[in-house]
Amino acid sequence: MATLKEGDKAPEMSLPASNGKNVSLKEFKDKKRVVLYFYPKDDTPGCTVEACGFRDKVKAIEGKESVVLGISPDGVESHNKFIEKFRLPFLLLSDEDTKVCKAYGVWVKKNMYGKEYMGVARTTFIVGKDGKIEKIFEKVKPEGHNDEVIDFLSEPVNA
Repeated sequence: MATLKEGDKAPEMSLPASNGKNVSLKEFKDKKRVVLYFYPKDDTPGCTVEACGFRDKVKAIEGKESVVLGISPDGVESHNKFIEKFRLPFLLLSDEDTKVCKAYGVWVKKNMYGKEYMGVARTTFIVGKDGKIEKIFEKVKPEGHNDEVIDFLSEPVNA
């Protein structure tokens, strides 16, 4: 399992997106910062709060020369239903084989009601225009996370 740190080069990835194309990090290099948020499952309570939070602040994020990309193990069809239901204005990427989740170290052992299983640890990475990880938000609380991200994006780069 990868243990990434701020300042590390973000692992390259290319995944099928909700727009029917493959999206890779390198598309944004030297152009935009990427708010790469990993979440467990489409249309579940916490994931909906987090996605709608980004939806509600997407203009402010885009105003910081940044783009939002959500990643979960759900398929593209599930992502499209989630986007349609909540009018999400950003791409969701499908990591069905969990390779990208593993590369970013967010595919972890979880425990619910005494039962262990593997799943996505809710984590957000801010990837700079140079392709390096500027910030890692771990154990994200869905409520207010959008404001944390905007606060970080508002700071001077390399402050």
